[in-house]
Amino acid sequence: YGRLIQCHTGHAFLGKYYSTFVPTEDPSCPCGEPMQTREHVIISCPMFESNQNILHTVSEDLIISNLLGMEKGIEALVEFLNMTNAPQKMEWN
Repeated sequence: YGRLIQCHTGHAFLGKYYSTFVPTEDPSCPCGEPMQTREHVIISCPMFESNQNILHTVSEDLIISNLLGMEKGIEALVEFLNMTNAPQKMEWN
């Protein structure tokens, strides 16, 4: 559940976190999005699109408050995070 807590608090390997706490790190997503955020990773990142169906079963429109605020949403989010290993430190090439 470590990644779930990171996702919930925003203290995770995400560009938004880096832009505040590690400004020397590139805040962009490897997919090309200029600022990698929790919302981007969960809702719109093409790198994780194939796994978003897990989340759609709980929240059709992928509403973050539904995913983090309901038991079924948390369970689906944990499954998504485990399948994708998101958020994780990614190497930018």
